[in-house]
Amino acid sequence: MGFAVLLALLLIVGAVVARRRWGRARDLSDVSELSDLDAEADANRWVVRLGGSLSALDVRIRAEASAGAEAGADVIAAQALTAAAERLRTARDELATARTAAQYALVTRTAVEGLAHVRTARTSLGLDQAEADGLMRIG
Repeated sequence: MGFAVLLALLLIVGAVVARRRWGRARDLSDVSELSDLDAEADANRWVVRLGGSLSALDVRIRAEASAGAEAGADVIAAQALTAAAERLRTARDELATARTAAQYALVTRTAVEGLAHVRTARTSLGLDQAEADGLMRIG
């Protein structure tokens, strides 16, 4: 009788240990996969935001240029927009090949740099600064 109790106890302890190890390994793999997916979604959101900011600002600049805006501001804005467009192209290329959270973080950083250039263009043109401040809020 004592042998059967000891055997049952060992089987129960073994099952609990195996279950914990299997559950922990599964949880760790899910976390890393979700982490990459979250990083991808975040990077994609910043790239889309940069693209939208560029297209909206490009329309405004064309409208102001036709209305006779200051020439110096146009040069600064054009340079900033060129830099922002380059960051957008780079971020899109990086996003297409990224597979890890670190690579997606690089995409996000590139897109945020582009948004900084968009802000420079907005500031040089004297557009609504409160609206431009919203571009740099990360979160």
